[in-house]
Amino acid sequence: MDEQGFWRSATNHLVRYGGAFTPRIIERAAGSYVYDAEGRAILDFTSGQMSALLGHAHPDVVRAVAEAAGTLDHLYSGMLSRPVVELAERLAESLPAPLSRMLLLSTGAEANEAAIKMAKLYTGNYEIVAFDRSWHGMTSGAAAATFSAGRRGYGPPAPGNFTLPTPNAYRSPFRHADGSYDWETELDYGFGLIDAQSSGSLAACVVEPILSSGGIVELPEGYLARLRDLCAARGMLLIVDEAQTGLGRTGTMYAFERDGVVPDLLTLSKTLGAGLPVAAVLTSTEIERVCHERDFLFYTTHVSDPLAASVALTVLDVLARDGLVHRARVLGKELRDRLLGLRDRFEVVGDVRGRGLLQGIELVVDKASRTPADGLGRAVTAACLDRGLHMNIVQLPGMGGIFRIAPPLTIEPADLHDGVDRLEAALSEVLSSAAFSPA
Repeated sequence: MDEQGFWRSATNHLVRYGGAFTPRIIERAAGSYVYDAEGRAILDFTSGQMSALLGHAHPDVVRAVAEAAGTLDHLYSGMLSRPVVELAERLAESLPAPLSRMLLLSTGAEANEAAIKMAKLYTGNYEIVAFDRSWHGMTSGAAAATFSAGRRGYGPPAPGNFTLPTPNAYRSPFRHADGSYDWETELDYGFGLIDAQSSGSLAACVVEPILSSGGIVELPEGYLARLRDLCAARGMLLIVDEAQTGLGRTGTMYAFERDGVVPDLLTLSKTLGAGLPVAAVLTSTEIERVCHERDFLFYTTHVSDPLAASVALTVLDVLARDGLVHRARVLGKELRDRLLGLRDRFEVVGDVRGRGLLQGIELVVDKASRTPADGLGRAVTAACLDRGLHMNIVQLPGMGGIFRIAPPLTIEPADLHDGVDRLEAALSEVLSSAAFSPA
């Protein structure tokens, strides 16, 4: 099929599921690059859908998939295999107590769905709290706790979902007298609103340590601990969604480690499968026991699939063998220094935020006004692609375009710096265009 026929068939037969398709036909991928039908290499600064932690077609993952597909890939959901039990043990060893029980699933939405159901069953309550820029998935319960997009036109979501203000230090109106960010007052204010709206049935709060689809918003130091205390005072569980931050991306094995806070339930997905559909829920023996006694049901077709477990075990092996958690911390510092340099040189780069190899820059009309530069992000994204760099731009109401930068942990330092060079060149080109206005 020629290129024209490809796009004609795509237009005629695919359901559009959000946003426009990248105008390239992708034929293969390897390492930090994907390659289009013309053989052009495109540096992947998003690890696929923020998932290919080890890069594309990592030989160890390829070997694990081939071996599992040839020996043991899928079973009746009531059967167990050695890879599943070994993965549960390995994840428990990597986590602080009391997180010791695992439910192996396929997607992040599915993991959050299961965690929310467990929280409701354990507490006997049904109300769920999430950030107002949250993204936890597109299935029913996860979608009801997703507030950054997708809420209009589908009828009422699951009842009892409330929001906390996203702790965005760059844009929050909550300020101390000296102008610094006052997240403590903001968090207390948010829970005051929740208390006023609650019917007395608060079950859980679900948060990402760094909101990715919400614009690379990192929770301030101390925030997660205070949030945990506020939840505990109300009998709520704390669910931490580490779909994108888990498994070393932020420079620690799990992002919550920085804060010394252990969640009641932890969900993993994207990075756990390094680009393949693998997800897990981790919780305590106590929560698992109570849920089991109350007939917890999450009996799905691909629960405890051995192929998924084999892939996840391989990811854990490669992370440890190649020192990739430390590598993400070192390269993350180099990335941050480069991005701060862009902020210093460009009036339209308003903010740099994130941790490790999950960072972002927010584009604005100018630093003084912080006016969102909605058109600029789209133009720079296109200019980056012309230079062989794939970038992802998050554009939410009231915020400028935020580039999410999440290359594989295996990226070569030269490629990391080359990518930032291409981003800088694209930004300069767009800004120098006589026809372009950043607003």
